Amino acid sequence: MTLSSRTAPRVPRPSIDLEVVATERLSADLVRVTLGGPGMAAFENRPETDKYVKLKFTTPAPESAPVTRTYTVRRVDPVAGTLDIDFVVHGDEGLAGPWAARAQVGDTIALLGPGGGYTPDAAADWHLLAGDLSALPAIAATLEALPADAVGRAFIEVDSDDAILPLTAPAGVEVEWVVDATHDPEALAAVVRQCDWRTGDVQVFAHGERESMKALRRVLFDERGLDRAGVSLSGYWARGRTEDRFQAEKREPIGQII
Repeated sequence: MTLSSRTAPRVPRPSIDLEVVATERLSADLVRVTLGGPGMAAFENRPETDKYVKLKFTTPAPESAPVTRTYTVRRVDPVAGTLDIDFVVHGDEGLAGPWAARAQVGDTIALLGPGGGYTPDAAADWHLLAGDLSALPAIAATLEALPADAVGRAFIEVDSDDAILPLTAPAGVEVEWVVDATHDPEALAAVVRQCDWRTGDVQVFAHGERESMKALRRVLFDERGLDRAGVSLSGYWARGRTEDRFQAEKREPIGQII
């Protein structure tokens, strides 16, 4: 018996080699790397505003396998044949941030994807977006994709005023920057809890630090009683955890968000 197309295993896509065509320091904590080159011909764009790719980095250890890190695609320019990825950088910490900080035109990197899971629904009565710098690319892309008559709120948590960036949003969507240098996991949940809650069906996109997302989960489901089908909620990272440990903990109780 042969497997039908619905049950056949998905064939993994081959990796794509792209070139750095530009870099831009957006703030002290964010670097934008624009990738392009002939490899973009094999990049299959997706409509989701949280679309992501897995970047393949080499480590100093000889003969070691490449290490992958997942990043949201900030923007795809099909005319120019480029895509932008915004990296949070903290000195020499990690693999991706230092690479982005030192990236130069002509450098190459391989990626897998893209994948994606969230698209703003034009039929929603209003939209609620919440996250930290790790979710900023997806939130910014969502704000740009919303119809001109969309209404809602967007809350973005940052460490300082220096991290605040200009964003394009519909006139009916209020963007609020939540400045919290103490890294309080309840900070984002607190402002969402206190905001004026509109009537009607809300579509939610909330992604960021894991404990912060757990606090938001309590607000959205326990306090507001939202339908899970209308909520995209996920932890992108965990404070005090390496990327590899964070990924491993997704299979453990501590790593569960919903």
